[in-house]
Amino acid sequence: MKKLLLLLSTIFLLVLAACGGTDEGNDAGEIDVEQLDTIVLADAGWDSIRFHNSVAKTIIENGYGYSTDIIPGSTAATVQGLREGDVNVYMEVWTDNIKEVYEEALDEGDIERVSTNFNDNTQGLYVPRYVIEGDPERGIEPLAPDLNTVEDLKKYPEVFEDPEDPGRGRVLNAPSGWATAEIIDQKFETYGLGETMNNFMPGSDAAIVTSLADAYEAGEGWVGYYWTPTAVSAQYDLRLLEEPEYDEETWEESKATEFPPNDVVVAVHKDFPEQAPEVYDFLSNYETSSALTEEALIYMAENDVDADEAAKWWMKEHQDHWTAWVPEDVATKVLEAIE
Repeated sequence: MKKLLLLLSTIFLLVLAACGGTDEGNDAGEIDVEQLDTIVLADAGWDSIRFHNSVAKTIIENGYGYSTDIIPGSTAATVQGLREGDVNVYMEVWTDNIKEVYEEALDEGDIERVSTNFNDNTQGLYVPRYVIEGDPERGIEPLAPDLNTVEDLKKYPEVFEDPEDPGRGRVLNAPSGWATAEIIDQKFETYGLGETMNNFMPGSDAAIVTSLADAYEAGEGWVGYYWTPTAVSAQYDLRLLEEPEYDEETWEESKATEFPPNDVVVAVHKDFPEQAPEVYDFLSNYETSSALTEEALIYMAENDVDADEAAKWWMKEHQDHWTAWVPEDVATKVLEAIE
């Protein structure tokens, strides 16, 4: 009986080893990647990423037959979701705004850069042009004719008066949770703006736009963070305040330069090329520009429509552009869906 038990135990161990019970038994040395049914995209809270999500979603669902889901959250949360695989696709990674985290994610193989969505953008602290130059048509005299740089702001607290703290000025930062909010915080300290100005953190992009619109209509002083491409930058005549030319060492140390040139890229989780290879190929061809993106954002604002409607309009307007990203049969399916 003992010999029989020993024989059976030996056979069991041999079978277990043959079936890959250890890593050495797996010729590939890898775990198979499960195919996706639903592709998850990140919404980090601004209109241009929502527009690009909608374009991608329209093509993915109608051209390739996947369902999609969109996860909203802060920059930090959504990028971490991409690294962990809770998010599959990120249509607008502003690479220099999150340079350390982005490069770490690439180096550790958590994510893959697929394509450059656009790279002709600007960002920083803006004022309405009439603040510096006046607006004769509206009867507005220059409010701060010698204002040129971000550091100059501290000379003009009365022009940008904080309604909750008379005698001090207010600079509108980016919303809490955006990577750029920390950059503006550091600029605020480096340039000594706290001497006369308050660093105000709005609750959302919409709060910034409302504040700007109210000040612009009244011809009053306003200064805050914004960027291109946006409907706001197209709709209002704004002037970007100057900073020293970008220098990487200075930027890393104090942020006391203009924002660096920012490649805004499409990135995916490391497993995505195997999970949805045909969609990965499509995203590899995805490329727009600030001007093309801004067209859709203006359409959204002027027609009071959501990103999905703007995407359909934009895809009809620029059929030759996006159909070059996908095979002909996929383009046909998508065109039929959006008509």
